[in-house]
Amino acid sequence: MTAVTDEDQGNGTTETGEPKEKEEARSKDGRWDDGLIARRAAAADPRGGDSGTGHSRTDGGSTDSDSVGPSDLTDPSAPADSPPDEDDVRPQVEAYGPSGGPLPTRLDALRELVGLSRARLDRDTLAEAGRVLDEAAARQRLSSRHTVVAIAGATGSGKSTLFNALAGTQISDTGLRRPTTSQPIACSWTDGAAGLLDRLAIPGRLRRRPHPGPAAFDEALQGLVLVDLPDHDSAATAHRDQVDRVLALVDAVIWVVDPEKYADAALHERYLRPLAGHAEVTFVVLNQIDRLPGEAADLVLDDLRRLLDEDGMALGEHGEPGATVMSLSALTGDGVPELREMVGRFVQDRTAATRRLSADVDAAAARLRPVYVAEGRPGLGERAREEFTDRLAEAVGAAAAGQAAEREWRRNAGRACGTPWLRLWRWYESRGLPGSLDRMGQALAPPEEEPTARQRVEQAVRIVADDASAGLPAPWAQAVREAAFNGAKGLPEALDELAAKAAAGGGSAKGSGGSGRFGTASGMGPATGVALGGRPAKPPRPKWWPAAVLAQVSMTLLQVFGGLWLLGQIVGVLEPGLVVPALIMLAGVVGGPLVEWSCAAAIRGPARRYGQDAERRLREAAAGCGRARVLDPVSAELARYREVRERYVAVTEFSTTGQ
Repeated sequence: MTAVTDEDQGNGTTETGEPKEKEEARSKDGRWDDGLIARRAAAADPRGGDSGTGHSRTDGGSTDSDSVGPSDLTDPSAPADSPPDEDDVRPQVEAYGPSGGPLPTRLDALRELVGLSRARLDRDTLAEAGRVLDEAAARQRLSSRHTVVAIAGATGSGKSTLFNALAGTQISDTGLRRPTTSQPIACSWTDGAAGLLDRLAIPGRLRRRPHPGPAAFDEALQGLVLVDLPDHDSAATAHRDQVDRVLALVDAVIWVVDPEKYADAALHERYLRPLAGHAEVTFVVLNQIDRLPGEAADLVLDDLRRLLDEDGMALGEHGEPGATVMSLSALTGDGVPELREMVGRFVQDRTAATRRLSADVDAAAARLRPVYVAEGRPGLGERAREEFTDRLAEAVGAAAAGQAAEREWRRNAGRACGTPWLRLWRWYESRGLPGSLDRMGQALAPPEEEPTARQRVEQAVRIVADDASAGLPAPWAQAVREAAFNGAKGLPEALDELAAKAAAGGGSAKGSGGSGRFGTASGMGPATGVALGGRPAKPPRPKWWPAAVLAQVSMTLLQVFGGLWLLGQIVGVLEPGLVVPALIMLAGVVGGPLVEWSCAAAIRGPARRYGQDAERRLREAAAGCGRARVLDPVSAELARYREVRERYVAVTEFSTTGQ
């Protein structure tokens, strides 16, 4: 058993690029002792050796080891009295289960999602989704009979050797110089793959065909396009860029790891963990098992599975879909036929491109989740709308306007049903002479005649915007707030106009159940209760008012008649008899205020209803103004969010990776 390639013989170094003197570290029985894995193998070997230490992830050249005892390195299912078979290095293969999904539907939903979101999300947020759509369109235009599989790995992992073993000929250079592979090299088993290779930007001089032989004529490999990539951990930045570029375009990847670097942090953190959702199109191959004696290959393979599980990559066990994990030796050919058979089944299934694109959609949807998935059930409920209407009604002074309308009704009733002497006094007051009560009332103007408080309106808009955006993702919450604040521009002025029209209109209408006095759409329409000349029209009178006025006139006539009768008796024109004229005059004097009091009691209900109706109309006008300017734009933005949310659900509904 040897770890030196045919190309390395006589060059003084091993396949990993270390000096050949390092081989002197091997003991006389042929076991390796040049690293952690070898020491673990020595610890597991019953023939002797020191207790080994378990491996851990390596980052750069440092190693953090966890102590592992000999009992941790043995197969618990093996009999206690049977020593491990050192020659049993058969490849460990995990099952691979194909699956599919309605990819075209998901791509259409993602395309609609991006289109609906361009006005709300920045370009960087949608960049990955746009790239996935572009790559999906480009891949679907190319051959569906070919499957592009890339072989990726670290420096010295033996990926080029595995590439040549699968191709059945020396295509990719192998050797001690690192890096050996500087550009991607492709091998296509059948014609018609030129478009795919052009997409990978692989020049014609680096395109190969397998050497005529069993590998070239293998029916299972017909349609395979195998690509050997540069080292992903190469010191040359251009090489790493090539790897990243090609990995984003191929249909599947075979990751080749070796016993020394399979736990490399750069591999797991930069590639395997971010690509965990692509498990169905991923092969992880532990190479160079010929360097591991006894059961060391099983131990390392089990630990590799553990690391992949920690990365979040599903493993294809028990028929479940996931990554295929196996061990082999590309140098000796042990396990290569099994890998070739699995790759052949994978190619003949002809679903690799669909699985890869579906996984790309899942990854793009996972990145977009924070900007589409809300916490709770955001939106504008009836309670929030009512509270917004209440605040606008308070700001516009709807309650005060209703009270003013009620006072105006009572004032008109008093003028119509009051005694002539009281009406004369009120006429005097209406002249606005200094010291009159009416002048004092004008000096103490009610609050409803003042302009609408801007701060109250701004507070109402801010509260409703916060309620509507609560729980929304940040971009959509910002869009809702902007819709509310932009719509609120000019709202205080519009409400001021409503309040002014209410003050000018005096709460008039044709009947207590008549139509509204203000525009109900935006509050900007002209008032209908203002009389010609700018003077407010009087409130309507009930049908019984003429009878009350007639009764008041009768009481006045009685007062006048009784007074004249008494005056005639005093001057001697009429015969003396004070009782009758006095009673007639007293009846008029008492009956006038009594009629006025009765009318005042009778108008309380209609006056209150009239005031409430005026308040309701002004409230509805303010609500209509706020609805048209604030609530409708906010509702439209929320409807847009619900639409994109439905598109996002359609994208993730048939996810095969659970992302």
